[in-house]
Amino acid sequence: MKQLQNFISVRGGENKTDKVILGIDPGTTIMGYGLVKITGKEASLIHMDILMLNKLPNHFLKLKKIFEETLRIIELYKPDEVALEAPFYAKNIQSMLKLGRAQGISMAAALHHNLPVFEYSPRKIKQSITGKGSSSKEQVAIMLQRILTLQSLPEKLDATDALAVAICHFFQNTVESFTPAKKINSWKSFASENPGKISGL
Repeated sequence: MKQLQNFISVRGGENKTDKVILGIDPGTTIMGYGLVKITGKEASLIHMDILMLNKLPNHFLKLKKIFEETLRIIELYKPDEVALEAPFYAKNIQSMLKLGRAQGISMAAALHHNLPVFEYSPRKIKQSITGKGSSSKEQVAIMLQRILTLQSLPEKLDATDALAVAICHFFQNTVESFTPAKKINSWKSFASENPGKISGL
């Protein structure tokens, strides 16, 4: 709570170039969300958490809860932009349909507040964070821990997945990070050659 109070007190007097990004990892069992503050070319953690939906009795009540909680998060943290993970292809059409609805209802909440919405594929997000589109949740979480100098990782990695969406969006809009003068073969080599572009490395 102290962290939130400090953030709110600073938010009113921040530079015009500062912005807050809300990342969302949609789901109808667990929804992850993470917020980062962008100051110049650096990102810092504001908050990340999960919304548990497994105890709600039906799909439509879950969608209602997602909408209400996304609105609450937006109203509380006042993000400037919202980035979501796109539904991935699944053999189970019903599961994919439900995931798409969860994403859509989060989009609706953001659009209700006239916020710009961005969408990234799971592979694109992983590639942006670790350099590999096939990285595991654990690998993404560990890299985020380095990028944002997190003291610890959450028990449920849906929260770090959401944080990864926000950081992916930040990277996509930081032109210098993605137009290096020479070819970069891995995330490790990029990080070692560009320490000033990533907070905490």
